[in-house]
Amino acid sequence: MTCWSERRMSCAKIVVAPDSYKGSASASEVASAMCRGIKRVEPDAETVSVPMADGGEGTVRALVDATAGKVIDISVTGPLGKKVDAFYGVLGDGRTAVIEMAAAAGLPLVPRSELNPLATTTFGVGEIVKHALECGCNRIIMGIGGSATNDGGAGMAQALGASLLDSKGEEIGWGGAALGDLALIRTDSLDPRARHAEFVVACDVDNPLHGERGAARVFGPQKGATPDMVDILDRALAKYGEIIEAQIGIRVSCVPGSGAAGGLGAGLMAFFGATLMSGIDLVIDVVNLDAKMRGACLIFTGEGKMDGQTLMGKVPQGVARTARKHSLPVIAVVGSFEQPTQALHEAGIDAVVAASHGPQSLECAMANAEENIEVATEQVYRVFRAARKVR
Repeated sequence: MTCWSERRMSCAKIVVAPDSYKGSASASEVASAMCRGIKRVEPDAETVSVPMADGGEGTVRALVDATAGKVIDISVTGPLGKKVDAFYGVLGDGRTAVIEMAAAAGLPLVPRSELNPLATTTFGVGEIVKHALECGCNRIIMGIGGSATNDGGAGMAQALGASLLDSKGEEIGWGGAALGDLALIRTDSLDPRARHAEFVVACDVDNPLHGERGAARVFGPQKGATPDMVDILDRALAKYGEIIEAQIGIRVSCVPGSGAAGGLGAGLMAFFGATLMSGIDLVIDVVNLDAKMRGACLIFTGEGKMDGQTLMGKVPQGVARTARKHSLPVIAVVGSFEQPTQALHEAGIDAVVAASHGPQSLECAMANAEENIEVATEQVYRVFRAARKVR
């Protein structure tokens, strides 16, 4: 028989809403480990698992899991023009496709020695969209982080039927440099299903298409661009923006987020009327996190490394912001974190706990991430229950 004090200590409902630990465990695996840690302490605890993402890696899996959807494997044109194995998700409603552009045009698909944003293309991204349209989807959610490209989404548009022509009336080639040859955009042959579909873009940066904070100057170097290449790409994107405005009638160059993924944000707006929004806000909405927090008494979140970028639209910040509406405490169990943590606490993350215990190498910590997360969550929850008992 459970005494009154034990019932008072018991936490009726605990929501577990972590991001993935990049390279170690998916968001779903992290959430499962946290739930196991809680159950070690309180086997009858009600745990609500809500794997999260912020529009980048893991977004497809998080949204598919949250809506009982499915993942579809597909072979598409990679950033270097060679075929690659990619994937996308179809949500439980059967009409919404969720795409990570990096699955077809991401940095991991390009060997370091071959990085060259002058030549890399988003054509494969368009092929994924086309496949989703053929499967009956009429709403496209696209996460646009982690690109290896700087072509403004031109390749994507070409894959869906748009014509981007040079002064001789010939189709321009693939890659960011080819935009410098652009003279005419024709959309009369654009896939009509894409014209009528709803496009929502999960974006976690606010950079414009070109200029000092534009796609080429800010993100080009990490994609292999030298200073001379950056100049070429920036001029090409500026020309691209001018032609889009003059011929399509949409001003994209200065829109925050238009420079995301090498200007893919601009291309999605120009060709498909896409709406750009914060990646974490989009995921919070789709997984219905706010409703799932109702009636809870504690929230767990986490990510592989918690640092200054956490408060720039990452999962723990979004989870804490949602929890604050319900006046709920938030504990972040993370792979590692940087000091000081005051800004995190002010943002609503009440405590940050490193998952690893005892001296161990990074390789060891990553290999044992799930076990470490489970043990750390157990200990944190024991402290939480002890504090409730004292109170």
